[in-house]
Amino acid sequence: MARKPSKADPAQPRFKVEYREIQAFGTLKRLPLGLEDNARTQSVGALNQLLADTMTLRDLYKKHHWQMSGATFYQLHLLLDKHYEEQVALVDLIAERIMALGGISIAMAPDVAEATKIPRPPKGREDVPTQLSRLLEAHELILKQAHEAADGADEAGDDGTNDLIVSNIIRTNEPQVWFIAEHLAETDLVRPD
Repeated sequence: MARKPSKADPAQPRFKVEYREIQAFGTLKRLPLGLEDNARTQSVGALNQLLADTMTLRDLYKKHHWQMSGATFYQLHLLLDKHYEEQVALVDLIAERIMALGGISIAMAPDVAEATKIPRPPKGREDVPTQLSRLLEAHELILKQAHEAADGADEAGDDGTNDLIVSNIIRTNEPQVWFIAEHLAETDLVRPD
């Protein structure tokens, strides 16, 4: 016969807890980072926008990876998955930088959908040029934001955020733009006789 666990039984998991928020979104906790609060606030805001848009771009890559079709299916299917994985890594880096600055990173899909500046694609399958153009549009939006955010972080003395944006966000997105854009060059798969 199983014994009834007592309140003091440390082996018994407590399944029901009272939910409580320990830091509100949009606030900063104090950390001895050598950065002014206004610099941290500015960086957290810019990084959360980059995070929302990077999460959206990541998901756009996966959508197009799944829905790819046509003569270049195999090559693009693999390329889009590679770019997806690189965007996944960026998401983690950006979110962790926000947290390291004492902020709260955006995290849930409804919040991302509300915050992103990237236009929502239709649920259905689009042709290859449309898919690739959507990716390029999203990259351009992120890169413009990244350049502005890097400048702002530099002016505020937030070298860590500036380095993350330049070394990771910009240097990941620029080659991805190059690889995607080259697939839109008007070249024939075979030469006519």
